[in-house]
Amino acid sequence: MTLNVGQRVRLAADLRLAGSVTPAGELPEETGAFAASVALAAGIEGTVERVDEHHRQQSHEVREYLRLKSLLGDFGHQMPPASRKHLEEQVGALEEQWVAYQRRMLHATVRVRLDNGFVLDDVPEEAFASA
Repeated sequence: MTLNVGQRVRLAADLRLAGSVTPAGELPEETGAFAASVALAAGIEGTVERVDEHHRQQSHEVREYLRLKSLLGDFGHQMPPASRKHLEEQVGALEEQWVAYQRRMLHATVRVRLDNGFVLDDVPEEAFASA
């Protein structure tokens, strides 16, 4: 699911946020000895304020698929039939990794202002469902 700025969303699962806490007005470098956690229940609604898309890293297999596919496209017609067939087999063997990469090529994180006033930032979009 791709979220859009301004879209109403609902938290899809319970979340527990934990870590160090810095009182307002203090510099982040001057963190105190405070630790805290906040639990947010699934179903809390809010509005998407920002969507950031990140490209996933290409695996070695994906890079090799692209290289071989390009080689086949550029020079396949000039290759001896046995060499072309071997190259086509290599491309075919890597096609599954390529298709899987395309399905999850973009990874999006969002900033959502929840109706209770909390703001969740840099959260994977999968944590939310349409409201």
